[in-house]
Amino acid sequence: MAALRLTMGGGNWFSALALGVTLLKCLLIPTYHSTDFEVHRNWLAITHSLPVSQWYYEATSEWTLDYPPFFAWFEYALSHVAKYFDQEMLNVRNLNYSSTRTLLFQRFSVILTDALFVYAVHECCKCIDGKKAGKELTEKPKFILSVLLLWNFGLLIVDHIHFQYNGFLFGLMLLSIARLFQKRHMEGAFLFAVLLHFKHIYLYVAPAYGTYLLRSYCFTANKPDGSVRWNSFSFVRLLSLGLIVFLVSALSLGPFLAMNQLPQVLSRLFPFKRGLCHAYWAPNFWALYNTLDKVLSVLGLELKLLDSNKIPKASMTSGLVQQFQHTVLPSVTPLATLICTLIAILPSVFCLWFKPQGPRGFLRCLILCALSSFLFGWHVHEKAILLAVLPMSLLSVGKAGDASIFLILTTTGHYSLFPLLFTAPELPIKILLMLLFTIYSISSLKTLFRFTSPASVCYFFCLYWILSFKTSRLYVCCEGP
Repeated sequence: MAALRLTMGGGNWFSALALGVTLLKCLLIPTYHSTDFEVHRNWLAITHSLPVSQWYYEATSEWTLDYPPFFAWFEYALSHVAKYFDQEMLNVRNLNYSSTRTLLFQRFSVILTDALFVYAVHECCKCIDGKKAGKELTEKPKFILSVLLLWNFGLLIVDHIHFQYNGFLFGLMLLSIARLFQKRHMEGAFLFAVLLHFKHIYLYVAPAYGTYLLRSYCFTANKPDGSVRWNSFSFVRLLSLGLIVFLVSALSLGPFLAMNQLPQVLSRLFPFKRGLCHAYWAPNFWALYNTLDKVLSVLGLELKLLDSNKIPKASMTSGLVQQFQHTVLPSVTPLATLICTLIAILPSVFCLWFKPQGPRGFLRCLILCALSSFLFGWHVHEKAILLAVLPMSLLSVGKAGDASIFLILTTTGHYSLFPLLFTAPELPIKILLMLLFTIYSISSLKTLFRFTSPASVCYFFCLYWILSFKTSRLYVCCEGP
């Protein structure tokens, strides 16, 4: 403990935090891993064993390659290291293959690529205003932000237990945000364009990037009232941004366009046949919509208003990824979810354009775009909540109001990730880690802003936990005989 205090006192506190969370990740190596572990092993095999022309056609496994080309090339690069660990993991026909060496390689590949996330957090800390910094190190906004990001509960369990590569992807996003805060707009645009071609879920926040770059970079001046000065438009800057997007897209999609495979790639990236909701429902609007439809169908059967023979066979709560028709309420199409999402994000985009508030205004718009897409998007994964939680961490250390919102968002969002870890050995781990992160978030932000948590927040937490418990029981009852 004394050594840790000495390290922090010497200015190396950030390195100590990064090293500490890395050691924790190593301790999580033997824990449960989901089917995503096999998904990425299969992608290693596909990219290593087959020519590029077959990557997006290969379907030996049900876990086909459905990420953009940059991620496929990332798997290809990893596969050339993986062959020194266990050559058998690179056999396309070795479905559900697992070995100790395979486990170690895949776990350590996530841990090592998190170095980009650590660097991005370090850059984000440079963008934080230190006016509220206390005398103690642990009361400084930069220290609190570093803990909230590096030790984020959701990212830890999703990447290092459940298994995915979100760390370095969020690293790209946070680094692009930091560059925009630093007025390095071209770098920020480039990083985000690259990110989109690694994982297309970040399209959720693309409206915020596009609006902000057009308003604050392509228009170089404002009127005294803050409105845009139209004659300040720079065509050269717009052309520069367009060139960045074009070159990155050409590098990513160009080879597949040359092979006339672009439609096949897009069909893999946007598989609308997977259904409205993921196997584990994200706690969004469509979960409530499905629940209401299920309740109405049960009541309809009890009251003899519905014919049981005409009820769709596909079940919304069976845990399978599939298409289904709603029984009572109108069935939802991908176009309907797109329209709902666009309507939800329009207010934040309009505000960013007409009432620009600099990079912080952009960050607020980004978070609202992420939340709107989470609430109304098609086939939303519960893990997508991290797209709002992590950027919200940057705002939480700036204002007390944002800190309160962050506490509600992070607690509810992280709790919604619990179904990802359903095995008994991980139960105490997820509960302990979330309690530690939540307690630290509340105590550190309370100390930073010297505020007492309002009673409404406490009431909200109690109501949320009660409703979560009741809703989970309702799902079980609705699915019963």
